[in-house]
Amino acid sequence: MRILITGATGMLGSELAATLAGEHELWAVDIRKPLETVPGVQYQLLDIVNTKETFSAITRINPELVIHTAAFTDVDGAETKSDLVFQVNAIGTRNVALSCQKFDAALIYISTDYVFDGQKTEPYVEFDQPHPLSIYAQSKYWGELYTQWLVNRFMIIRTSWMFGKNGRNFVQAMLSQLKNQHSLKVVKDQVGSPTYAVDLALAIKELITVNQQVSTGLYGIWHLTNSGFCSWYEFAAEIVRLSQSHETVESTTSEQLQRPAVRPKNSVLRNYNWELQNFAALPPWQDALRRYLVTIK
Repeated sequence: MRILITGATGMLGSELAATLAGEHELWAVDIRKPLETVPGVQYQLLDIVNTKETFSAITRINPELVIHTAAFTDVDGAETKSDLVFQVNAIGTRNVALSCQKFDAALIYISTDYVFDGQKTEPYVEFDQPHPLSIYAQSKYWGELYTQWLVNRFMIIRTSWMFGKNGRNFVQAMLSQLKNQHSLKVVKDQVGSPTYAVDLALAIKELITVNQQVSTGLYGIWHLTNSGFCSWYEFAAEIVRLSQSHETVESTTSEQLQRPAVRPKNSVLRNYNWELQNFAALPPWQDALRRYLVTIK
């Protein structure tokens, strides 16, 4: 297939390029140049906020599939930059979706666990109704809506608490703080499913492969995270343990921390459609974290 990846220099985009290279004709676009390139991948600068530029680029490349990972992901920063956030996450997605519609390309849109409000006491499945709380979450949900409204063949993939190379993430933040502080304070009243970008990219690759073999296509909404769940506090404690640090982690609450953006207390995603289609479960998040820490050492 000829596949176009947006946000190609980001955490998931770069892993997708590395994972899919060699099996597909890959084009990778981003607003900035990549620090590292993958052999066989054709890179190009593109600002998805620019409607004309986006349409022109996708017209020229003429992909069969677009994997749209480009996004504004600073959850707290979004609270004071709402115009920019909606430009990128909502209007940018609209531009990509309309371009796909024009040439009947399929679209994979990467969304977030934060589209839910966290009031459910069980893990969220694909059939639960979103209710986003923060500016970031609202903008990503509008990206979902544009994808559903404007594209004939789409997959919306919601994931959560992603970590990996080529992007800011909680694991790197904790490791950085451990170098400068004797103890860390991390919230214990927010739970989710940490997800390794490498494992997510492999799952998306599997979904694309099987989708090519099914005449009707496996389109719709998917939840894809590593198996299991934890609080941010438990996640931090495991980072400290696996990194063999002697520092301590203290628990706190969301009210005490008072971050700008409201986050759902429960954003655990169940890979329900993945289970119903009999795909093998993704590895536990603890195993994924261990493998990631090995690579960054």
